[in-house]
Amino acid sequence: MAVRAVIDTNIWVSSLINPFGFPSLLKKAFAEGAFHLVISEPLIEELGEVLARPRIRDRYGITDEDIRDILSLIDELSDNVLLRNDVAICRDQDDNAVIETAIKGQAQYLITGDDDIKFDEKVASFLASHGVTVVSLSKFLSVIDKA
Repeated sequence: MAVRAVIDTNIWVSSLINPFGFPSLLKKAFAEGAFHLVISEPLIEELGEVLARPRIRDRYGITDEDIRDILSLIDELSDNVLLRNDVAICRDQDDNAVIETAIKGQAQYLITGDDDIKFDEKVASFLASHGVTVVSLSKFLSVIDKA
């Protein structure tokens, strides 16, 4: 069975900003089927919204085509789960959708650069009780490399 993971918005944005970094390696691994992505509508909407921000687009030269390509890739190759907005564990309410996506999608890993998720013991314990481990991008790349 393939590794199931939720990738937070900040990682996807970074994959477009720096085409030679770890986030781009993750995007490539995803496109090649190295792991199975779990996504939800709120996460897709957030990604589209963040990438469309003029300060992001202008500063990093992100085009409409770049945005369409990444959203299409994610849409075509992911398990999209429905959320009920019944998770309220994180200080930052917007992060609850990421956490709920991981739980409802039975993800094994949540990959994020968000400190509110990474360093909150209550959040980590809650996720662990549902079989989800929060890992760094480099750690996850190591996991899928071994799988």
